[in-house]
Amino acid sequence: MKYAIAMVAATCAFPAVAQEADTEEGSDEIVVEATRSGKRVQDEAIRVEVIDQDEVEEKLMMTPGNIAMLVAETGGLRVQVTSPALGSSNVRVRGLEGRYTQLLADGLPLYGSTGGIGMLQIAPTDLGQVEVIKGAASAFYGPSALGGVINLVSRKPGDAPQAELLLNATSRSGQDATAYAAMPLGGGFSASLTGGLHRQTSNDLDGDGWIDMPGYHRATLRPRLYWEGDSGAKAFLTVGGMTEDRRGGTLPGRTVPDGTAFPQDQDSRRLDAGLVAELPVEGLGKVHLRASGVTQDHRHRFGSVIENDRHDTLFGEVSVSGGSDRTTWLAGAAIQRDAFRSETFAAFDYTYSDPGLFAQVEHDVSGDLTLAGSARVDFHSDYGTRFSPRLSLLYKPDRWTVRLSAGRGFFAPTPFVDEIEAAGLSRLEPLRGLKAEVADTASLDIGYKIGRTELNASLFGSTAANALRLETLPSGDRVRLVNVSGATRTYGVELLLRQRWDNFSITGSYVYVDATEPADTGAERQTVARTPRHTGGVVAMWEQEGKGRLGFEAYYTGGQRLDENPYRTCSRPYVELGMLGEIVVGKVRLFVNAENLLDIRQTNYDRLLLPSRAADGRWTVDAWGPTDGFTVNGGIRISIGGS
Repeated sequence: MKYAIAMVAATCAFPAVAQEADTEEGSDEIVVEATRSGKRVQDEAIRVEVIDQDEVEEKLMMTPGNIAMLVAETGGLRVQVTSPALGSSNVRVRGLEGRYTQLLADGLPLYGSTGGIGMLQIAPTDLGQVEVIKGAASAFYGPSALGGVINLVSRKPGDAPQAELLLNATSRSGQDATAYAAMPLGGGFSASLTGGLHRQTSNDLDGDGWIDMPGYHRATLRPRLYWEGDSGAKAFLTVGGMTEDRRGGTLPGRTVPDGTAFPQDQDSRRLDAGLVAELPVEGLGKVHLRASGVTQDHRHRFGSVIENDRHDTLFGEVSVSGGSDRTTWLAGAAIQRDAFRSETFAAFDYTYSDPGLFAQVEHDVSGDLTLAGSARVDFHSDYGTRFSPRLSLLYKPDRWTVRLSAGRGFFAPTPFVDEIEAAGLSRLEPLRGLKAEVADTASLDIGYKIGRTELNASLFGSTAANALRLETLPSGDRVRLVNVSGATRTYGVELLLRQRWDNFSITGSYVYVDATEPADTGAERQTVARTPRHTGGVVAMWEQEGKGRLGFEAYYTGGQRLDENPYRTCSRPYVELGMLGEIVVGKVRLFVNAENLLDIRQTNYDRLLLPSRAADGRWTVDAWGPTDGFTVNGGIRISIGGS
């Protein structure tokens, strides 16, 4: 739902990021799951931003095949393309590296260590809401949540059977078909089933022989079973499967600048299972159980090199919660095992085991003041004992809401930084002597609400040590990972204004990020690459229940410092605009969505292809702007049953 207009000049002193509003307003029905406190969003001491089902359904009409746009238009989050050849992306939270962001499904790591492709393989078909915690959340979820958490919460079946079918097609030869069905089964049981078929044809938009939009075929299936007993006990079981073949690189018969063909493909197969259960125990409180397992097999092709590998994640947790009228608490133990096995480059195999103990306490000091503390001790198999605390304060005088939060976390290094996700392992030296990456984060959020007007301002900052960086060896065709000497510092501001009328709403947002890191020389500091300093957005939406909706968006992204780009050292700022229309006729919804109406693309200014292959093995520059150009999609959504 965007259209991009390139600005005339680019100033790296003022880069920018695109975003959308959070749903801090919350209603009595919005209960947060990511913090495990069971509280309403407005009563949480930790700020949790909720993308509710209305917003999920809006993004479902824009990109039915993945959650990238759903996440990208949330304030302080940036979806960063890590491989233009395959379209892979990760999510950067307030300027922190995307590998620090933990992606969960109903509180479970069902996507494991997904890398950049994983987010593009998740459809929003059955989402009820999305919860975002920004800043170090290792106190809740261990080392994978150093930068923050995105929790995808599934829709729960209602009292009556219901089903939905969505068919979508794009002007770039893409098609999506998704289906969702749910029904009560009796005896406290209910179930849902979600499936999807997705297809995209490869596109070379600038005619240089290199695929700008990778092609893929994907199929997904996920059944879920729910149970709720009369005593308040409940359980949830899910199983999921996904298969995808993705094609990028050079077109058949075409070559890169050295005269050779360089196809870049990835075939993925994923199976996962998860369990969440809760049991009230008289005199104790509630016992909670969470467990999951996921295995992912990949076949990568980087030119003539084939890399076959497998990622496995096993997770288990048991905890007990209780409390009084003014104090709630939770304590428990968890263990996670992450393993990587490569048939091609066995030197990079690893198995991390991470048992941990955690606890959290919330106390209502008065009607206006709540204090919360969380802490976790991890006993990591490779990086030793780590302590991750987080402290939060909530103050709610009259129409104001003030939150103050600070936390610490760590991240266990793996080979899969952005450049290696894009280029493979063939030119990387085996990892030796790396230290765990650590970060301290803090934020101050101030909100004000009167009637249907909301304002929110957030000040945030982080300091990260031992950040990983690729270093080119003297040979010029090999690289190695090293810990940067010195701190990566990020500071910024998020601003939000939302106004609602009867059937119309408008949201304005702005994000400022100042992220710096030690320069290669070690004597100076430099802006972190691909981190815009300024971003802003305006979203206007008219919606009437049973009739339809009409929306308009405008997002600004400023200049970004670029690394190893022979065409420019700073990107051009750009504006993206879009429009969405939907008509409701009974149980049928017809929709059309327009993206990038002026067909503005990065390749309108420079080539994606490098003149010669980079030391790490990549054949493309980093993506700093849109690469898919003007696109229109439209389709039909049919609902059956339900209330």
